[in-house]
Amino acid sequence: MEKELKQGRFAPRMVAGRKIYPFIENRRYYLFIAIGLIVLGFILALWRGFELDIEFKGGSMIDYTYSGEIDPDEVNAMLSDEFSEPVNCQISRAIGSGDSNLKVSVAGNEALSPEQLGELTAILNEQYPGHDFEIYEANLVSPSIGRELLRNGLLALVIASLLIIAYVWLSFRTMSGPSAGVMALVALFHDTLLAFLAFVIMGSAINETLIAVILTILGFSINDTIVIYDRIRENIGLYREELSFVDILDLSISQSLGRTISTSLCIFVAVVTAYIFALLYNLESIKEFALPILVGVISGTFSSITISTPLWAAWKMRDGRTGLED
Repeated sequence: MEKELKQGRFAPRMVAGRKIYPFIENRRYYLFIAIGLIVLGFILALWRGFELDIEFKGGSMIDYTYSGEIDPDEVNAMLSDEFSEPVNCQISRAIGSGDSNLKVSVAGNEALSPEQLGELTAILNEQYPGHDFEIYEANLVSPSIGRELLRNGLLALVIASLLIIAYVWLSFRTMSGPSAGVMALVALFHDTLLAFLAFVIMGSAINETLIAVILTILGFSINDTIVIYDRIRENIGLYREELSFVDILDLSISQSLGRTISTSLCIFVAVVTAYIFALLYNLESIKEFALPILVGVISGTFSSITISTPLWAAWKMRDGRTGLED
């Protein structure tokens, strides 16, 4: 088996004067890897636990300015004793001035009343005298509004997915657009699911940042897939009489390989830089966004090369209609 892997199954071959790799022949291996990653992600996510953020289930988010130094874990424990609902405290620092901000999130079926906000501020100033806690911003979300935001976010994802299928369908109708669009959506589902699981595993509650992450990954991943589809359409016209269907697809993927990897690498470096910056300044919103995006960049590159086109090839070859007969 080892000899076969080294000399046959995964070895490149020369087609049309270019070294190409057997992506289509090995599609089952890549699909197994994709499914394995999703299963592993689900196991870790279930172990970690799923949780909706206040934005989607209701509650209060209050930002305080203060002076001096405090321990967020100590504040979290103290406020948890004062409130029956779950409390989460985070500290961030302003980039320009270096001022500290305390973000207090209180989940619940009802948002905090003005009296409760005053009580919360009084508790902080009483427990930490001299720190001068003042409300900088307060967002109060009722459960009904939270559910509406969640519905609208999911609706945005569904509309984006349908538009992607329609675009691929129309753009590549000469090479069976419907099946190409469906397989592109399968690859996108793989990418967004892995990003979602990474978001949960890193301990973030499901919020509007996740919706932004998924929409970003949809745009990035489909771009790589479209580049490969476009090269396939071009090569079908060029090599219809000379090469087999599988050779045309492997040639198209191999020709797009350098561009896909270099583009993904540039995005990866930029996002890593943003993540390091967020770590230095404890910017939770950027950290929540950047890490799943990194996962999406990697999975999007993988799926564009090894999932969407190979699965589309399997769809076309199952009944012998590859598009080279016309």
